[in-house]
Amino acid sequence: MELRPYQKEAEAAILEQWASGVRRTLLVLPTGCGKTIVFCKLTEDVLSEGERVLIMAHRGELLDQAADKMLKATGLHCAVEKAEETCLGSWFRVTVGSVQTLMREKRLEQFAPDYFDTIIVDEAHHCLSESYQRVLNHFSEAKVLGVTATPDRGDMRNLGQYFESLAYEYSLPRAIREGYLSPIKALSIPLKLDLSGVGVQSGDFKAGDLGTALDPYLHSIADEMLKHCADRKTVVFLPLVATSQKFRDILNQKGFRAAEVNGNSTDRAQIQADFAAGKYNVLCNSMLLTEGWDCPSVDCVVVLRPTKVRSLYCQMVGRGTRLSPETGKDHLLLLDFLWHTDRHDLCHPAHLICESPEVAAKMTKNVEEAGCPVDIEEAEQRASEDVIAEREAALAQKLAEMKKRQRKLVDPLQFEMSIQAEDLAGYVPSFGWEMGPASDKQRSALEKMGIFPDEIDNAGKAAMLLDKLDKRRLAGLTTPKQIRFLESRGFQHVGTWQFGEAKRLIDRIAANSWKIPRGIDPLYFDPKEA
Repeated sequence: MELRPYQKEAEAAILEQWASGVRRTLLVLPTGCGKTIVFCKLTEDVLSEGERVLIMAHRGELLDQAADKMLKATGLHCAVEKAEETCLGSWFRVTVGSVQTLMREKRLEQFAPDYFDTIIVDEAHHCLSESYQRVLNHFSEAKVLGVTATPDRGDMRNLGQYFESLAYEYSLPRAIREGYLSPIKALSIPLKLDLSGVGVQSGDFKAGDLGTALDPYLHSIADEMLKHCADRKTVVFLPLVATSQKFRDILNQKGFRAAEVNGNSTDRAQIQADFAAGKYNVLCNSMLLTEGWDCPSVDCVVVLRPTKVRSLYCQMVGRGTRLSPETGKDHLLLLDFLWHTDRHDLCHPAHLICESPEVAAKMTKNVEEAGCPVDIEEAEQRASEDVIAEREAALAQKLAEMKKRQRKLVDPLQFEMSIQAEDLAGYVPSFGWEMGPASDKQRSALEKMGIFPDEIDNAGKAAMLLDKLDKRRLAGLTTPKQIRFLESRGFQHVGTWQFGEAKRLIDRIAANSWKIPRGIDPLYFDPKEA
């Protein structure tokens, strides 16, 4: 199989990380963007160097998929380390292994610590669990690649405890723009479901409590689905098997052709095949279909399993993001509900695309108020503009205070807003070194370049700022000191100007006894027309 351009970039970036001495790195690809193909090609590369590779996952379906893709993409056969099957003594140098099997002490003891040279962890957001760590610690000298569909860097803060770097990230918006995934339209349903009595366990809502809380609303939810997705192929995620089965029955009473699958369904494969073929138009499940199941013609996802975990939310929505032009699918409809809870960290459609929590909160509010399906990219753009406007209002007040202090250096917030750097404003440190305080060398460099360093609270942000400043210098853009001087006199977004434009204006002001020349209005001044 020929790799897509971004897949080639990903493979090269991973190999570069390993070559530079980084042993544990991450690959982030949205669901449906071919992560398995990438690590199959990567496996082929390292095998040519004589290495032995372990592909590890927590579910049999994922292992079967990996082995099947490996054969189709590269012609390589895989040994299996699962239950009674073992790779020991096999001629094959690639092994697909179940973490539940490998984690057992007696099983691990059979392997020398250097038996595998490279380990690939599929669905890497699970790898911090004790079972995965036991295996990874045993093969401590192996290079490790973690593959996940987690949608943003903020969600990888915990993964940064184990992984040393993010080798490559292909974002959901970019995948949609480049035509590899379906556009998503979010519709907020004005049905307030009370979750205030639901407990939390291991960082997310308790499934048992959720099932009880959801029961009184199932008929109303089915009525809303009749309005919005009666003619769509829909997957519904619910917290419990009993709730999933009950909702299937309610949907059938309402006129849907609904089926249900769970871990104990003996006819699961047949039901899934019938759903794909159109015998059913709704498939209900209790979190069974979050990983390892693909049906590209799905064009509606209903999340009735509220969660605080972005990776889980992304997996659910990802069941509907694949392309299917032959069925007439031109977008995915995502139904979002107004969960009522005293906690404000629930995942919504905004969390698929927004890196900044501030923008996500604004987008969620805007989608709720829209009353119709909204394209999530357009919604994110509008929310970003709203947040920037609010920040600028706050910045105006802060600048007024700064004038009184007569500080000669630029406040980092002023610099971010002036150059319109959303990546700086919404930055969240992910890896260990990023979370530490800025070093003396970083602080000194920032101060030398005109940035007030005291309000930069981590090394990652300092590194981003220094990189941004260096690139701006090479591109001939304004310096922080030019930004501070001109914006303190009312000129707007000086950070987007060229260095020469700002210098000419400052020279004119200096020649006019440091007063703004007559005929220049700072609010409307265009340096290109001056």
